[in-house]
Amino acid sequence: MNLNETLLPKLAEWRPADRQTLQANPEGSPWQIFVTVDSGDAYSCRVWEMTLRRTGAGEPINLKGWADSVAKRATGLLEPLHLVEIDEPRQEALVRSSEPSRRAIQLAYYEAILKATGEATLRRFRSSQDGSTRREQVPFMLTHEVLAKVADDLVPPA
Repeated sequence: MNLNETLLPKLAEWRPADRQTLQANPEGSPWQIFVTVDSGDAYSCRVWEMTLRRTGAGEPINLKGWADSVAKRATGLLEPLHLVEIDEPRQEALVRSSEPSRRAIQLAYYEAILKATGEATLRRFRSSQDGSTRREQVPFMLTHEVLAKVADDLVPPA
């Protein structure tokens, strides 16, 4: 069973009214997904962050291959993603929206941090175009189907 198949039924039953985290552990999978939301209904969630975590120890994951895979496969988000950098000493990759969404002077973009140890966290941030405000994390809306697809898209290639 994959993350998508495990997550969709759980999301269908879940109706958080305030910030809560849902955990899904597909049977036979080395991956767990944690979805923290501010609210949710029968069809969608206001997502604060999504974290994918490998359950057991294993070999470090090829960050370049993983980041390229996430950028290519995560097509359900508002903006396409691309690899920004790989921090070799920290064994982390930064994947971000290729082009942020713009509203007046506000910019909004997705950011995923991938760790070679087997963890990925997806968040959304907002900042001003002119640099007058610091960036801040903001929630983002996803339908249950898109959220489950993005969870699967975060899994590193085999």
